[in-house]
Amino acid sequence: MRVSTKGRYALRLLIDLAVHYEGEPIRLKDVAERQGISDKYLEQIISILNKAGYVKSVRGAQGGYSLKKRPEDYTVGMILRLTEGSLAPVACVEDEEIACERMQDCVTVKIWKRMNDAINDVIDNITLQDLVDWQNSNNDK
Repeated sequence: MRVSTKGRYALRLLIDLAVHYEGEPIRLKDVAERQGISDKYLEQIISILNKAGYVKSVRGAQGGYSLKKRPEDYTVGMILRLTEGSLAPVACVEDEEIACERMQDCVTVKIWKRMNDAINDVIDNITLQDLVDWQNSNNDK
């Protein structure tokens, strides 16, 4: 499993929105500058996040974006699955039942299931708030 730039940048974008929110929407251009990411690429990512209801947008001169929910209501898993799709290491252990004719006799499926469970355990138990807290503690050093 490899997380693409889309998934990594979506996390950085949402962390930035959480860290810098002071009651007013945040301009995507400001996020792009702080994060060193192309604003055109962030526009593509914010569109996905907006359609999923993860962010709210405000149009106009004072417009921008903010989180729709509290940072503790988003998990890394939610964000990565939205931007990346399945994070399963192989198709036979994805959440949807994908029939494999070798499943009954395949000893390696145990490896794939354990890897999948380990990945899900990590990403589903770390929230956006955890990431914000970690970033803030790094900034305090």
